Amino acid sequence: MMPQSSMIDLLSATRKLPASWWPNELTPGVAAALATAFLPLMLNDYQLQVMWVAFYLAVLAISWNLVAGYGGMFSLAQHALATIGGYSSAAAVLALGLPVWWGVVCGGLAAALLGYLLGHATLHLRSLYFAIATWVFAEVARQLITINYEITRGAMGLQVPYLFSTLDPIAYFYLFLGLLLVAFGASAILLRTKLGYRIQAVRDDEELAIANGVNAARAKRTIFAMSAGMAGMAGAMYGHAVGLLAPSQADFSQMSLIIIAAVLGGYRTLWGPIIGAILIQAVAEMLRFSQEGRLVIFAALLIVVFRLYPQGVMGALKILATLLRRRRQAEGKTQ
Repeated sequence: MMPQSSMIDLLSATRKLPASWWPNELTPGVAAALATAFLPLMLNDYQLQVMWVAFYLAVLAISWNLVAGYGGMFSLAQHALATIGGYSSAAAVLALGLPVWWGVVCGGLAAALLGYLLGHATLHLRSLYFAIATWVFAEVARQLITINYEITRGAMGLQVPYLFSTLDPIAYFYLFLGLLLVAFGASAILLRTKLGYRIQAVRDDEELAIANGVNAARAKRTIFAMSAGMAGMAGAMYGHAVGLLAPSQADFSQMSLIIIAAVLGGYRTLWGPIIGAILIQAVAEMLRFSQEGRLVIFAALLIVVFRLYPQGVMGALKILATLLRRRRQAEGKTQ
């Protein structure tokens, strides 16, 4: 629980928003995206594919960090919502005959609606019980996808149309880079709105927030639905990028990667999920073990980082920046 003075600041911000809606983090985010856009000049096709998969993981980590980090709702269904978004997009394209991009939109909307309904049914649960409920939902979704062979093709996988007429990874590199920038910007802006301040106030002290007029249930459902919609649209794009959907995409190991990426990079920070996802993808490529072996390595890396810097890589970078600033100030005084 945070100090009451900080809670009052958050609740006051819900009544008087900042003068500028443009977050300070968004400017370096745009600059970093522009710099990253030149990477195709230095990377080969395989490396570009590794990069856009890292961008996809970063989007999922951002969406999970929004609901778990800033909202305090430790969901274990983000990977399932992304998979549902992919299958919903496939249904819209294959069954209804909609264009692929309209299918992606349908996938995001379907995941958002399902996320809202899931939140409505489970958000009254506390901590561990909520996590278990969302995990059960994810497992049920995976099992339903697996056993409904006539519709989903089960474990064999469902082939879906590609987003572009070319398989050149450059196109998907820029697509997922743009999606990552949108997800990053949307999260940064959302956290400066009344809803953003309210959900953080609810996370830190729900009873005090309610006593100050915050509709905690509505704030939670809205954030959960928005996070689910972000994951669903990313999952839909991923499905049409690889051309295949499979129940393995809803395996719990995928959820583990999302959590590790967000926590390793920096829990409750905007940049943390991006740094964590890229770091995980880099380590996975350098150490090409099985999926289970990678999870063991990632878990060990997470323990080491937590032992040294509990706030993740972003926490370590902030400490380093503070030390450098103090050193410069000390050198300035001696001169």
